[in-house]
Amino acid sequence: MIVVDSGVLIATADVDDRHYPSCTQLLDERGDEFVVPAPVIVEVCWMLGRHVSIDLEAEFLASLAGGELRVEPLQADDYRRMAELVETYDNLPLGAVDAAVVAVSERLGVTTVATIDRRDFSVVRPRHIDHFELVPELMPNT
Repeated sequence: MIVVDSGVLIATADVDDRHYPSCTQLLDERGDEFVVPAPVIVEVCWMLGRHVSIDLEAEFLASLAGGELRVEPLQADDYRRMAELVETYDNLPLGAVDAAVVAVSERLGVTTVATIDRRDFSVVRPRHIDHFELVPELMPNT
């Protein structure tokens, strides 16, 4: 299982994104392992609709309706953990969506996070492991 952050999904929808090749390859090879925390969906839609195109936002939503990705709803304990994470990492700032990725990963026992956000996910220390394995491999200086 791989918990997915917004940036990877945005990159796979936008051929002009510099991370498109690595993120698309990851989706092609391991997309059946992806688990998407529900808040990630909102952030992806907002970014696609605002910065890429409404058509891609609609296409992304249709893919969810077609069951192409497993969406994981948040539970009450996830919100509590998210609050702790946002407070603990206020210097980043972590934010709710990234905190949801961490909380869902912890609850499901997932050790791999698909993200292009190396800064936040390299700093955060999950409860169940020393650090996350971060995929995909990105080009240097990203």
